[in-house]
Amino acid sequence: MKAFSKSFVFLILLSCASPKKEEVKENKIFQTIGSVERLDSAVNSLIPADAQIEVLASGFEWAEGPLWLEDQQALIFTDVPTNKIWKWTEKDSLSLFLTPSGYLGDRTDKGEPGANGLAMDALGNLILCQHGERQVGKMKAALDAPRPEFEALATGYEGKRFNSPNDLAFNSKGQLFFTDPPYGMDPWDVKELDFQGVYRLDADGKVTLLVDSLSRPNGIALSPDESKFYIAQSDPEKARYYEYSLDENGNVVAGKVLLDVTALQSESKKGLPDGLKVHSNGTLFATGPGGVLVISPEGKHLGTILTENGTANCGFDSGEKYLYMTADSYLMRIPLK
Repeated sequence: MKAFSKSFVFLILLSCASPKKEEVKENKIFQTIGSVERLDSAVNSLIPADAQIEVLASGFEWAEGPLWLEDQQALIFTDVPTNKIWKWTEKDSLSLFLTPSGYLGDRTDKGEPGANGLAMDALGNLILCQHGERQVGKMKAALDAPRPEFEALATGYEGKRFNSPNDLAFNSKGQLFFTDPPYGMDPWDVKELDFQGVYRLDADGKVTLLVDSLSRPNGIALSPDESKFYIAQSDPEKARYYEYSLDENGNVVAGKVLLDVTALQSESKKGLPDGLKVHSNGTLFATGPGGVLVISPEGKHLGTILTENGTANCGFDSGEKYLYMTADSYLMRIPLK
């Protein structure tokens, strides 16, 4: 069920191979949705009192992986089931950026074939968690002329294929941290690893297993000083955000539960911990029950951006003027201070 009226006037209409959703739409006169739940006054220093959630586009199967491209003043994001990446700009609205994005084969019955999390390396290359290919890949083409040609950066651990790499984050040394839950696997896929891992990929191609104790590791992000990373666990029985401390080489030295939100799940607050990003001041913006939770570095739940939809991921523009959110079939944003 859609969360707002379908009687809007949309100025640009694009079609999309999306059998389960309405047509992909771009709304130039942005409609608003949801609200902000303010549990602590600290959230007011991040989100203006009059901030509204704007719906920028809709009609996707399951939108994910928002990534800001500063040179293009554009946001790109994945639609995992349709194997596409879309691009949105304030000036030019919505356009198809790349297809296929995560699966290069011929099967048409895969459930989650596309790319999920996206990141950019220090050289400006697009790095993708590719569900269908079960790898972390690099697009060979430049971002201003994308094409579906990829180089595999990491395909497995100790001779066994990954499950389906999901989300990723670079540190300033060029080390890539990523999660590997089984969400992108189909029933006929052979699961070769008997755990769901969190890994580090070094510049020389070496893959190091950092965490193997989480049931459903999903979103990942680094603290501003890169001394920690955070993991969202999408397990309805243990819906939690974890914090892991790192040494100077990027190895895990300690870990703990930062915040447990299992009890927050309800019919009115849909969603599980999924994608997350860390603001430059250390505050976490983490998708979960109800939308996007705002969490202090100490693990205090400050408030929630209530999107009225299961919310997959979020991301900032370069100046942290907006938080962009991928929520089920929608692309949304909310202004920040």
